[in-house]
Amino acid sequence: MIHSRLPSPRIGLISMLVLLAPACSSTPPANSARDRSTGPSIAKTREAPSPATRTTVAIDDAILRACHISNDQAYFAFDSANLKSSAVHPLEAVADCFTHGPLKGRSLKLVGRADPRGDEEYNLVLGQSRADSVGSVLKRDGLARSRITATSRGDMDAKGRNESGWSLDRRVDVVLGS
Repeated sequence: MIHSRLPSPRIGLISMLVLLAPACSSTPPANSARDRSTGPSIAKTREAPSPATRTTVAIDDAILRACHISNDQAYFAFDSANLKSSAVHPLEAVADCFTHGPLKGRSLKLVGRADPRGDEEYNLVLGQSRADSVGSVLKRDGLARSRITATSRGDMDAKGRNESGWSLDRRVDVVLGS
């Protein structure tokens, strides 16, 4: 089980939002095609998203160096927790490094993030779903659940003011755990 550390007053609200989101029938904003799926899955598409709509899995440089892996781009579907198939290779390399390689026995932290265009609660849930999706792939590839911590910062640290900046806000950071 991936340990989630969301602010405790929001856990009930966020849980309710996750349960009620599929039942909502609101129209998404014109500038966003909302895919509100929260389950971890890997999309079957192979095309690279345009720079304006990509969401990355950002693997910390310390992990890349220690594991001797390249910084392959790993993407989510826009406004979604669904991983693109291109995310599988770099995450497999990370899982292997943490189970058999130089970082064997170490833990890692996954921090899901979102751009500021959704409301705060939705962005926290989306960030958590993205982190959980990455954690599911790492677990599937052999990394023990007890060595993964997944959290969400939602849009708390978002800095973008336009699409170019927002694309940098949409990510999951993979960093060494303490």
